Amino acid sequence: MTFLHLAILFPLIFAILIPFLYKYVQRIHTGWFVLIVPVVLFLYFLRFLDVTMNGETIIAEAEWIPSLGINFTAYVDGLSLLFALLITGIGSLVVLYSIYYLSKVKEQLHTFYVYLLMFMTAMLGVVLSDNLIVLYTFWEFTSLSSFLLIGFWYTREKSRYGAQKSMMITIFGGLAMLGGFVMLNMMTGTYSIREIISQVPEIAQHELFIPALILVLLGAFTKSAQFPFYIWLPDAMEAPTPVSAYLHSATMVKAGIYLVARFSPVFAGTPEWFWLVSFFGILTMFWGSFNAVKQTDLKAILAFSTVSQLGMIMSLLGVGAAALHIDAIDDSYFTVATLAAIFHLINHATFKGSLFMVAGIIDHETGTRDIRKLGGLMSLMPITFTIAIIGAFSMAGLPPFNGFLSKEMFFTAMLRVLELNFFQLETWGLLFPILAWVGSIFTFLYSMVLVFKTFTGKYQPEKLKKKPHEAPIGMLISPIILASLVVIFGFFPNLLSYSLIEPAMASIIPSLIGPDQRFHVEISFWHGWSLELYMTIGVVLLGTLGYFTLSKWRSVYRILPEKLTLNKLYDRTLLGLDRSSLTITRFYMTGSLHNYLAYIFGFFIIILGTSLAFQDAFMLTFNGTAKIGIYEVILALVMVLGSITTLLSRSRLTAIIALGSVGYSLSLFFVLFRAPDLALTQLIVETVSVSLFLLCFYHLPELKKKEKKLRFRMTNAVLSIGVGVIVTLIALSANSQRVSETIASYYIENSYTLAGAKNMVNVILVDFRGFDTLFEITVLGIAALAIYSMIRIKVQKGEEG
Repeated sequence: MTFLHLAILFPLIFAILIPFLYKYVQRIHTGWFVLIVPVVLFLYFLRFLDVTMNGETIIAEAEWIPSLGINFTAYVDGLSLLFALLITGIGSLVVLYSIYYLSKVKEQLHTFYVYLLMFMTAMLGVVLSDNLIVLYTFWEFTSLSSFLLIGFWYTREKSRYGAQKSMMITIFGGLAMLGGFVMLNMMTGTYSIREIISQVPEIAQHELFIPALILVLLGAFTKSAQFPFYIWLPDAMEAPTPVSAYLHSATMVKAGIYLVARFSPVFAGTPEWFWLVSFFGILTMFWGSFNAVKQTDLKAILAFSTVSQLGMIMSLLGVGAAALHIDAIDDSYFTVATLAAIFHLINHATFKGSLFMVAGIIDHETGTRDIRKLGGLMSLMPITFTIAIIGAFSMAGLPPFNGFLSKEMFFTAMLRVLELNFFQLETWGLLFPILAWVGSIFTFLYSMVLVFKTFTGKYQPEKLKKKPHEAPIGMLISPIILASLVVIFGFFPNLLSYSLIEPAMASIIPSLIGPDQRFHVEISFWHGWSLELYMTIGVVLLGTLGYFTLSKWRSVYRILPEKLTLNKLYDRTLLGLDRSSLTITRFYMTGSLHNYLAYIFGFFIIILGTSLAFQDAFMLTFNGTAKIGIYEVILALVMVLGSITTLLSRSRLTAIIALGSVGYSLSLFFVLFRAPDLALTQLIVETVSVSLFLLCFYHLPELKKKEKKLRFRMTNAVLSIGVGVIVTLIALSANSQRVSETIASYYIENSYTLAGAKNMVNVILVDFRGFDTLFEITVLGIAALAIYSMIRIKVQKGEEG
């Protein structure tokens, strides 16, 4: 275990201390202790900037399940470092913000911060893991911890609904992704992402390549809220605002972006990858921005804007991957698309994080997030208004903020699609710039709604739960820092060019550059009077017109009935599954033990019988078997007669004796087969069992005739004969297909020397398989206590009655 592994697990380890700090240090807000974790980690990861800038990587490996090729391999390159800095940097600001946002009197802070640190470890594990199974483990850990964070206010029905919805959709994608990972392992024989990338030329034509691609993208699309899986993100806004600012702007929703970027070296260049990633990305960008305009809740607007922005980044990664089909790579094609994706990834974290915090401040200080009740807050909350202006204008793609720069690159990348002559882009390529431009108009529009409907217009104090005033300085520090970064990265974008952006680009498609080469990354405001600039001017003009005429055309959102939305489809699907499962459960859960055994034995016969028949699993040979003598035949007949007598007997005593004869006959078999130890054990067990039966049944009334009246049932006969035949066939086949020496000789040779006992059966039970026996005794003990408890309860109820 190295320092890098400890850095990943540090938040989870520190989380153990949170309940004790919360309980014993009540004078200080628990968040001040938690703040240490992301700050220390951010400073730790900053140390690796020089390494990744030089094109180097860091690998640290710890064995986990080496026999299966599963090791905890931590891997730091440009891409993973970028995400690690976002996770810890934004995490530090979110924790600082939460100290002033969450009351230490009203909220269960220890629970909140435990969940938050769990999530931080999960995200670091996702972006820093080289092993697919370890990555998947942390991936599902993000779903679990985000479920707990979204449902933090679990007393609210909407919080529970949003948490369940996010978990259902993201877990579904995670399981699909696991299937893709298993297929990659089947194709390459490794779970290492680095080793898989090195084998891409050999696996590109494999029959599992495309199925693996689709399954991996399902995981990415569900986590990053791509169409049609975006429906969980708006409902997740029921989480506390610090959670929204952290999970839904900079970390969890970016996990899918990370997955696509990380697996671009594996799948990029195929038409399936290009169309799925780029088209669904641009469609999500348009659909998210279109739906954001109709929202009236500040966090709902930000939720749909996040969906749109994630779609924008996803489409850029898809378009950038098309560079593998271009013969001559220059500084124009791949650089623009992937540079825009990485740059906007950073920009989105800054302006969206600040806007989520602004929404939280407004809710905290006014008691509402409904823009229909807000208005005129500019003079009452001037600092918050300034932060909102900076964040919203950057999101709208207006100069001089960083969002303008990445949005111009986005336009450039979408226009370059028109120059491509493969993947049928000659026909369908026009969709990309059109959807990008129309989506950007709606992006401008909802950004204006977010700011001006909140801070300008008529002040409506009668509709507010609180008298609004500026937030305390502690709550403003984090959004001020993020808004400052929006301005700094806008004026000085090349601060990031070779420190973060270029190393991340080199990690996404390493095959495009040589070992001593670097991508040319130069970001500037002015590129002349280009088509991109004219598109921006059109966005501003049409967006402004749309804002001022919003009331006249907003009815367009009523064209699509509520019943036909994806949310209704999700709800109806869950309701249908619930009703179907209830119907099926009522069908087979009859309360009859006889029926349950019939189901079990029926499936036993069908599954094992068809396996024996169609998989050529049955084999029968008599080599090495002993001859059957007269004594064995006699004992077998005695056992059969004893079993029949047990069933037909009308006396409990007779039935017990007949059953005992079966056990004693079995012990005689062991004597004949020269297994005295086993015979002695069987005799002891049978004697104790018969004695216990006699003690129990002595107190029961005599059997009545109607209790022992047997009726022939064809179903029972078929099941009984079928199970007997299948078990016999399996036993004969297993005995005929031995591929190695039995373990019996080992026990014979070592029972006395290793355990010092001559009774081999006892040695096996007590020494060689002692833990099995211990756990069996434990289970029997638990069962005995449960039975005793039920008897006591029944007796007590009888006495009370």
